[in-house]
Amino acid sequence: MGCLGNIIWFLCGGLWQGLCWTLAGILWCITIIGIPIGTQCFKFASLAFFPFGKEIRYGGGAMSLLANILWLILSGIPLAISATLNGILFCCTIIGIPFGLQCFKIAKLALMPFGATVY
Repeated sequence: MGCLGNIIWFLCGGLWQGLCWTLAGILWCITIIGIPIGTQCFKFASLAFFPFGKEIRYGGGAMSLLANILWLILSGIPLAISATLNGILFCCTIIGIPFGLQCFKIAKLALMPFGATVY
């Protein structure tokens, strides 16, 4: 399911979500202070392009909390809303439920990306 799911995902919604994460990374990298946040966006763009077979574990410390708060205010809410709406649309059909669950995984990541690692 991983390879086939990733191909279908990429064609039906993953391209859009990956491009949104890439755009957020580019906008953060315009400023010198935002480069670490932008590079994190590029890492998670690869997850948004091909999410099947990957797992996210959350952790982190005080710096992750501060980065998550700054991220949430400036970029996280629009990315989370778009992924959630995508997930709701996918979950309207039985066939789309696995894709909707991947959207919800990406929406959660959009709210708290720092301190998260992808396996």
